[in-house]
Amino acid sequence: MRYSVYFPTFGEFADPGVVASFAVDAERSGWDGVFTWDHIAMWWDPAEPVGDTWVTLAAIASATSRVRLGPLVTPLPRRRPQRLARETVAVDRLSGGRLVLGVGLGANRHEFEAFGEIEGLPERAAALDEGLDVLVRLWSGDEVVHRGDHYTVDGARFLPRPVQRPRIPIWVAGSWPNRAPFRRAARFDGALAVLADPGPYNTPPEVVAGIRDYTAGRRDPDVPFDILLTNGNPEWDPQRDAAEVSRYAGTGLTWWNEDVDPFRFGWRPGQRWPLAAMRERVLAGPPAFRE
Repeated sequence: MRYSVYFPTFGEFADPGVVASFAVDAERSGWDGVFTWDHIAMWWDPAEPVGDTWVTLAAIASATSRVRLGPLVTPLPRRRPQRLARETVAVDRLSGGRLVLGVGLGANRHEFEAFGEIEGLPERAAALDEGLDVLVRLWSGDEVVHRGDHYTVDGARFLPRPVQRPRIPIWVAGSWPNRAPFRRAARFDGALAVLADPGPYNTPPEVVAGIRDYTAGRRDPDVPFDILLTNGNPEWDPQRDAAEVSRYAGTGLTWWNEDVDPFRFGWRPGQRWPLAAMRERVLAGPPAFRE
């Protein structure tokens, strides 16, 4: 089991330097990963300050030396795979090969509709699959020719390649029991169990085990596969959380992702951020349980 913190990129955290300072605290406090949101506008207020995810990740990469980092998740259907290829390789090289790319359909419709992007879920799913294919081929450094329903590449060759081989790890987000995202995840390196069940720990152990078994039958068993869930319990205590984490031993869960956003600490729009409480949670370190 590894442990990560999960930071938003709006409000106080629209400043990449502020997020990077929290990432430094996380690395020093024993966390294994630092991940961020990837949004372009907040659903409750279009005027809310929002930072750029990839600039923020570059700041984290520059300020740290050990932790894994990446977006959870990048909605590839509202991105251009050629632009994302350049950004991911730059951050992977800047971090010395520590990037993980989380991808998904995108949960917030307004971020598509407000900018004339793909709206329907089936079309977004098709764009995600096609975009992943283009992205992985661009990472290869080989010449790419592609003509699909959503993207065209006419003989491009992208160098440099990522540091990581055979490529940057890709984690795919999905909500169980919807099977399609986990079939997609089985083609890559991991799955993010997102909002699979209501409650403070939003993916119970039996669901994690179900995701493990479902994906195991659709991929090479000799290739490592990560499963991550996010803990958003409004109350926290590292020792108590250790008992909760222990319930996942043997289920296939490999990452416990601790949500450190202001909502979890009682914030509401219009109020000052509880930065001291958020930093205290990071400095407390991960739950004591180690499988």
